[in-house]
Amino acid sequence: MNCQDIEKIGKIQSDRKTANEFYSKNSEVYRSFVSMERKTYSNGELEKRYKEMIAIGISIIINCESCLEWHIKEALRSGASEKQIIEAIEVGIEMGGGPATVSARFAMKVLKYYQQKA
Repeated sequence: MNCQDIEKIGKIQSDRKTANEFYSKNSEVYRSFVSMERKTYSNGELEKRYKEMIAIGISIIINCESCLEWHIKEALRSGASEKQIIEAIEVGIEMGGGPATVSARFAMKVLKYYQQKA
């Protein structure tokens, strides 16, 4: 992983903190979104880690780097293994075809970033 990748991940984290200012500005829409997000990713019939891995596959397809940074971190926090996350990335590649390999490369950088921090 190079310095540009680390800086990119850090910028995504910083931008997310800035975006969360909506929450402190009493945005009902944003509060509703955060509430929905918490409910969506809570344990139910599917454990949180599996839901996070579904989100990783979708994030590959839609090429959402911010989503990948968040959901890989949350999958790891929820007990997902490296091999499980890689399989979720592979599902995204298969569902998204060739263009999804670009997002998959970024997802692998994010996984490595968090593994190096541990």
